[in-house]
Amino acid sequence: MSISKAARATRTIGFVAALALGTSVFAQTDDQDEAPPAQTTDSSGLNIPSDVQLFGKLDPNVRKPTAIVNGTVITGTDVDQRVALIEAANNLKLQGDELNRLKLQVLRNLIDETLQIQEAKANDVTVTPAEMTSGFNRVAQRFNMTPEQLTQYLDKIGSSVRSLNGQIESQIAWSRYLSKEVEPFVNVGDQEVNAILDRLKADQGTEEYHLREIYMSATPDRAQQVHDNMQKMMQQIQSGAQPFDYFAQFSEASTRAVGGDLSWVRLDTLPAPLAQAAQQMQVGQIAGPIETPGGFSILYLVDKREVGKADPRDARLSLRQLTLDFPKGMPQAQAQAKIATFAKEIQSIHGCGDATGVAQKIGAEVVDNDQIVARQLPAQLQEILLKMQVGEATPPFGSPTEGVRTLVLCGRDDPPAQSIPAPGQVQNQIEQQRVNLRAEQVLRDLRRDAIIEYR
Repeated sequence: MSISKAARATRTIGFVAALALGTSVFAQTDDQDEAPPAQTTDSSGLNIPSDVQLFGKLDPNVRKPTAIVNGTVITGTDVDQRVALIEAANNLKLQGDELNRLKLQVLRNLIDETLQIQEAKANDVTVTPAEMTSGFNRVAQRFNMTPEQLTQYLDKIGSSVRSLNGQIESQIAWSRYLSKEVEPFVNVGDQEVNAILDRLKADQGTEEYHLREIYMSATPDRAQQVHDNMQKMMQQIQSGAQPFDYFAQFSEASTRAVGGDLSWVRLDTLPAPLAQAAQQMQVGQIAGPIETPGGFSILYLVDKREVGKADPRDARLSLRQLTLDFPKGMPQAQAQAKIATFAKEIQSIHGCGDATGVAQKIGAEVVDNDQIVARQLPAQLQEILLKMQVGEATPPFGSPTEGVRTLVLCGRDDPPAQSIPAPGQVQNQIEQQRVNLRAEQVLRDLRRDAIIEYR
């Protein structure tokens, strides 16, 4: 259960109309009876004239990739190196308008990171060289590389250690700033926690949905344009040309920072159009563009479950994998014959101990993993493994180019029935939500007060 209503409550501003008027061009008139310019009445409180007259020219096609943020310079190289890292991480090679859009988004991210580091330092929060080294090493470990290998990889793709370290520093500094300046002032009362626990008890058996979202704001005059752009996003995600993660960074929802992840939510916490769409989706499906108040959304259903009910896909499996690789250039007929032999031999497996002997006989590589959660596996394998008995092997799968594999089930720990979280867990979740909300408010204030010079 995730109490994430606040995650949807905060929307970032989609676009800002900025009119740089310079010095005043209005001269006083002696005609006191002249009517003042008409004013629009809207909820923005900006009091914008309905008959806007622009003084000066703003060319939306001019791209400005560098900036000075409160005296800190963001160079074109900084932008290019971060773009290279994003392209490599998502296996992309962008050109034209798509590349320009990514550069502008990266520039906005770099500005935010700079503001976060500056605010942290202003509150005596700094990141030591040892912490930076530790953070870099953790990233290398996640990519199964040594720090030296990660350094070489960054150079190879056109990025740099400096670019990655900038992101690491901002994350550490901002997290520590929030711990010092925000978290101590967030309070959650017992009555509020108890009310949520009561609701959880009442909701046992209802469905929860793990959703991810891309949200784009749209005024009535831009609605069709935004809809069409998001339709193109949908087509590229569905075709596999670009992943959902790539487009999530353009989302204008507050969840952009976590890849659009709404976590586990109940339908009654979502706007009605999103709830209706999610209810009709299958796991792994995307839907959209869905019209919502103020814009459009694309939804991706990661998973769904019933509150209080154990999900078999949460079972922890102990697996032994046998892999048979093929030499490059092996004739197809010969490869097919080896696959047939592999399939025949694995049928004789009776237990994981027996699997090792079979692997030696056919020259297969053996790898063990005792910490695989069933839901982490591809859907087809989930279904097969959850129906298997300990000691049985899956049918062979893979390809002659990538190798043919089988998984032998060595053990299975079924998940316990879900229980209502402890009051402390609920309190921590609410506090974290409020810290995140306050963090967004602080960042908006920093953007508003910053002196940013674009070049």
